[in-house]
Amino acid sequence: MFNKEQKEIPVYVFMGFLGSGKTTFAIDTLVKQEFTEGAKTLLLACEEGEIEYDEKALNEKNIYLEYIDEEKLNADYLLELGSKYKPENVMIEYNGMWELDRIFQIRVPKGWTVVQVISFVDATTFDVYVNNMKKIMMDQLRNADMIIFNRCSEETRTAEYRRSIRAVNRRGQVIFEDMQGNPIRNDDEVILPYDLDKDVIELEEEDFGIFYIDAADNPDKYVGKKIKFKAQAHRPSNYNSNEFVPGRFAMTCCADDIAFIGFKAYYGGANKLNDRDWIIVEGTIDKEFYPEFQGEGPVIKADSVSMTGPAKDDLVYFNY
Repeated sequence: MFNKEQKEIPVYVFMGFLGSGKTTFAIDTLVKQEFTEGAKTLLLACEEGEIEYDEKALNEKNIYLEYIDEEKLNADYLLELGSKYKPENVMIEYNGMWELDRIFQIRVPKGWTVVQVISFVDATTFDVYVNNMKKIMMDQLRNADMIIFNRCSEETRTAEYRRSIRAVNRRGQVIFEDMQGNPIRNDDEVILPYDLDKDVIELEEEDFGIFYIDAADNPDKYVGKKIKFKAQAHRPSNYNSNEFVPGRFAMTCCADDIAFIGFKAYYGGANKLNDRDWIIVEGTIDKEFYPEFQGEGPVIKADSVSMTGPAKDDLVYFNY
């Protein structure tokens, strides 16, 4: 599950609200699965969870536990711990109520590198936390390399949750587990509201969100396809004169949480477009490397861009 091929001291951060399964995951990974393979490991616990660590069992695996409060989460104290333990790996069980920026802004000891962030979500309380602690929850989802929903049941809206998270986090892997901790396979064939086999894929106004999620997840099946759709133009300040993003504002998993979604497009007249212009884009889909994806994602090579009127609904959603 982790990527261990690192030359520097890897720091793994796992976060989530109290009761989301962080400690259980740490025990299973470090003790039962012996992830560290005997390498000296420093485990920083930023809260005392419902399940306690067995320090004797940890020490037998060359893992050393330190509880750390928010006041001690600073560069000087981490340097002190680094000198004390000289770890080969660092695991941080982060307190879900703390601002996530703290872990990325502090100066860590030389050689420490945050290589993976995993967010744990209790599916039975997800909607409650989203409605009441939206900012903290969304920060966890946006910054995670992997998002694990546990305690899922047949009533859990897995497809809806996955699509909404993919709208705000393109690179993160989303995993669902049942009440026993077993992965839930989500390999049902998606029925798209448009025909991929047509000479030109013509998106209805309301289908852009669905196209965005499916194309981001499966760029290869769209490469070489002709497409036509309505969108709004956006030109990031760091883009070249022939680059822009045709996209739409979308409602994500949180009420009132709006994100602009779209793929980079290449077009000779891009520098004449203004932000929020409503346009019709016709072109061919290709793919290229995206830093946000940490891999390849779709791009559009536009043959024509024409002005048009606004869509009937300002927002798009992710319902199939």
